This record gives sequence, structure tokens and C-alpha cells, in this order.
Amino acid sequence: MEQRRIFIRAHREWVDQEKDKGRTIHSGFLVDENRLPGGGGLLIFAANNFQEALNWVQNDPMIRQGLVVWSLSEWIVDCEEPLIVRSEDLNKCK
Repeated sequence: MEQRRIFIRAHREWVDQEKDKGRTIHSGFLVDENRLPGGGGLLIFAANNFQEALNWVQNDPMIRQGLVVWSLSEWIVDCEEPLIVRSEDLNKCK
């Protein structure tokens, strides 16, 4: 567990560095009905395409160390109140 904590800190630092570079990114962990963690995490970020996203996310310290089981999915934005929007998707909402 202590090894995981070290890489959780590294993950948070990596997220902060990526935000400082201008990447749109939101990171958090999942909790149960008692707000206890343990259900995994969620990383939402903007990328121009799936391959760019795949290449980028593999730099996450938690992924590099093999400490998480993960998958990558593209999110198709609905025009309701998007959290993150690629510039090309903005035109679809008008």
C-alpha cells in the first residue's frame, strides 16, 4: 500500500504538471455510498484523437508502474453542458 501512495502522489504531481502545460484534465477517485474510496479512479482529458490520448495517458505514473487496471474510451460530447469540448465539437452544438 505504501508503494501505491508514492505513485498516487506522483500521479497528482503529473496531473498538475500537465495542467500547467495547458492540458484540460480532471482527475478523481470513485467512492461508494459511504464516500469510502476503493472503486477506482476517473481521468477525463482533452485530446485531438484516440491515438494521441492513448500515447499521452500511458505516461501516468500509476499506469507506468502497472498499479491500475485501466481502459481508454472516447467520449462523444452531447451538446447539453459539456465539461470538456474539442474545438471542432463546439460547432455541432450550435
